[in-house]
Amino acid sequence: MTGTALSRGIRIAAALGVAAAALTGCSGDGKGTPAWTSGSGPAGTTTPDASSSGGSPGASAGASTGASPGATAEATASGGGSAAPGSTASAWKVFTDPAKSVSFELPQEWLAQSVAPDSGTMPGALKIEVKDAKGGYLATLQTGLQPQPVPACADGAARPYVVVSSVPVELPHGGGAGTIDPHVVFRVIQGYKYFGSYGITNILGGSGGTSCALQNLVRGPEGRGDYSFGDLAVLKTFAPDQKVAPAKAFDTLDQAAKYVNESSEFANVQRMLMSLKIRN
Repeated sequence: MTGTALSRGIRIAAALGVAAAALTGCSGDGKGTPAWTSGSGPAGTTTPDASSSGGSPGASAGASTGASPGATAEATASGGGSAAPGSTASAWKVFTDPAKSVSFELPQEWLAQSVAPDSGTMPGALKIEVKDAKGGYLATLQTGLQPQPVPACADGAARPYVVVSSVPVELPHGGGAGTIDPHVVFRVIQGYKYFGSYGITNILGGSGGTSCALQNLVRGPEGRGDYSFGDLAVLKTFAPDQKVAPAKAFDTLDQAAKYVNESSEFANVQRMLMSLKIRN
């Protein structure tokens, strides 16, 4: 990666300053190039609800954006970024449902298929699965989801999480406590490995850089229901005997950053998620 690309791409959202060794979340400006910088100790200071992780010793982020207190990694992406950050597919098509209520771009060779919505969804709800050319699962778009409260997190159950990439996207949404404007994110939560997931959200992950569940969910406007678009609706940690897919599993945070920085899959998925249009 060149120095110019690095300076354009890296936005450090927050840093952990009180732990003996720290890891911090960073967010891209739409170019898909957040990165982890090796260091020998803590950097910067903690901000409320910042997505920082007390991970393996000796790793830290390299710089700070100077975000104001209370800013979160989910919300601290800057710049107006292209809707095609680093995408590699040479040809794209547009999927639109028959009622023309939603649309999004996807690579020409990928497949988008409408399936039956889950039980309990609102009238007119959609469920659309996206797969690659070989039939491998990539993401699901669901609309008309019944609003649900954020699940309670038992004492001691929250795990550190990090926002590796966060890019703002204009979509209809509701507000309220614990919400931000919608962002396309890639987040990692720490268990026996670092588990990662991409999606669109306007719900904060958790306070103090820890969470039990990271929701790839957008609170919709009043009466419209919620919606989600990502590989998982909710990212949690996994037990060693549980199936991880379609979530990603990494041995280190550097591997997670490499997936965001260099993977053609993520670059194309990010463009697809950012292209979502939901019509009133």
